[in-house]
Amino acid sequence: MNIFGMNHKLQTVAGTPSFYSLVSDSYLNHYHIITHPATCLLMASPEQIGFSCYQAMKAPTTAALRKLMSADSERLHRVDILTILRGGLNYPIEECCHECGIKVPNINFLSCERVITDGMIMGLDIKYEKIHTEPHCTLMIGDIIASGDTFRLCLDYVIKQFRTNGHDIRKIVFFTIGGTKAITMLEDFTTRLRQVWPTFEGFECVFYEGVFSVYEDKGVTGVNIPNIDFGWTNGTIAPEFRHYIFNYTHAPALLEKCIIYDGGARRYELDVHREEVTGYWKDLLKVSADMNMEEFLAEKIGHGHVTYEEWIALNNYEPTLDLKDLYDEEQAYMNQLRRRSLTNICKTRLAQLEEFFSNLSIEKAF
Repeated sequence: MNIFGMNHKLQTVAGTPSFYSLVSDSYLNHYHIITHPATCLLMASPEQIGFSCYQAMKAPTTAALRKLMSADSERLHRVDILTILRGGLNYPIEECCHECGIKVPNINFLSCERVITDGMIMGLDIKYEKIHTEPHCTLMIGDIIASGDTFRLCLDYVIKQFRTNGHDIRKIVFFTIGGTKAITMLEDFTTRLRQVWPTFEGFECVFYEGVFSVYEDKGVTGVNIPNIDFGWTNGTIAPEFRHYIFNYTHAPALLEKCIIYDGGARRYELDVHREEVTGYWKDLLKVSADMNMEEFLAEKIGHGHVTYEEWIALNNYEPTLDLKDLYDEEQAYMNQLRRRSLTNICKTRLAQLEEFFSNLSIEKAF
């Protein structure tokens, strides 16, 4: 299936099931997926908050860096880091570089904030920056990509600074919990940058747990947020993450609002995070009695009833991957959800969340 205007297949790298590459003759850049139990838990559960968000990223990021170094050990030994505030602070890039023996002489900052007028988001504005440029720089960045507007604005700003100072970027290593728009955007950046710097090598882009899609509308429930909420439809999800979701017993994680709630809020603004998470389930409860469960589940899993061969193609998996057991597991999981009441699921989930956040408030009081 051609989902990004280009065909790609998910393939394992050197027989390692936790690290994959998206292979396509059309890509200008290199795209990978890293999967790890820590990020599976983070992305399945909005109860993972605060510093645990940062900790969850350490092991998979270090593992991905070591994989990238094995392919470019001679030149990926010195990088400059760009941190995009706020969500970018959740990525432990500096610490992971230290673990891998990568030198980091410069850490750059950009603060990109929403411009809000009368309660409406009117645009984005860079409020604070510290950018150091140098020749032939390898830049390393971590950020969440949904619509990509923040990242595009920040990278355009950084590129302008490099050009003004007569310096250039050799390569960009990018870590993201992100959606399909990231690929389109990075391909466009590479085309543009090679016109400016012919020696630009492109992006090494690492996705955590999969390349997700972004809702283009409010979804079948009418409660999702376009260009912000992540989903599975037309995405490419790591098989290990699918298996994790199907065996996550605390709550039906597939039915959460999106695969990652606001990374900044769930670490730094817990009251905002609580309102977002519980607000979704309250809104879903209101429409649950009239909801077509089959349509809702098809939207969440990314497809309706399909054969194994169709499932492999829809998810962009390499046909040589033996995933029949995973396909059967998904069928059993979906059949189980079909037999449940969405209203009861919402009420149970709200009770869990209220208990969790109430206990959290008590802990904060002491």
